[in-house]
Amino acid sequence: MTPEMIGMIGIVALLILFLVKVPVGISLIFVGFFGFSMIRTFEAGFIQLGASPFATASSYSLIVIPLFIVMGMILSYCNIGNDLFRAVDSWIGHVRGGMAFTTLGTSAIFSSISGSVNATTASMSRITLPELKKYGYSPTLSAASVAAGGTLGVLIPPSVILILYGVLTMEPIGALLVAGLVPGLINLLLFMFVVYIWVRKDPQAGPPSEKSTWKTRFKMLSLVWPFMVLFLLTIGGIYFGIFTPTEAGAIGQPVHCCYRSL
Repeated sequence: MTPEMIGMIGIVALLILFLVKVPVGISLIFVGFFGFSMIRTFEAGFIQLGASPFATASSYSLIVIPLFIVMGMILSYCNIGNDLFRAVDSWIGHVRGGMAFTTLGTSAIFSSISGSVNATTASMSRITLPELKKYGYSPTLSAASVAAGGTLGVLIPPSVILILYGVLTMEPIGALLVAGLVPGLINLLLFMFVVYIWVRKDPQAGPPSEKSTWKTRFKMLSLVWPFMVLFLLTIGGIYFGIFTPTEAGAIGQPVHCCYRSL
């Protein structure tokens, strides 16, 4: 049997396993092992089955994932997420649908530090949903804003998904992270455009909040400097080649310590 025929059989077998609800990981291991063994030998298949997972899991590039997640979790637990939300809300919360815009913007900024979709969604839901409910926002619009904002972490660096993709495909992680910034911002603008159309058709879904004074706006900006510093250090350092993505994840930890001490 030719390798091409084995590959076609493997694709069909993989689809069948998916249809019968076998977990994706187990399906891929099963098909990959038997396909490789049929092309080579079962002895080579067992060797590959033991070597490949270890080689992937022990990759040095994966160290960056816990480093960025720790940054996001520390910022979440020290309540800077609330400061960030209030800062963004003071600038755009007074327009119709403004707090939904604020939720999306806050999620985008938080994603630029944590890199984790789950961490961003969990933090933003805890912070924003009570405020959206307080100002009479539609539950559907509120939930949609939090859910959509959480997905921005897939593209906006430092994205855990892009890091895993880079490790698996042997692509440069630094280039992937920088390349995800512009598509992530475009995605953010598209989400905001959807919210704008939503509140135009249903004004009661997103009533405006109180308008803040210019003094309050600039005062609130002074509370969120760690996000700006961390983003410039991590993504700016990667873009200009000052340090690697793993070093960028580690360099943010001193900024956390400085913030916690203030």
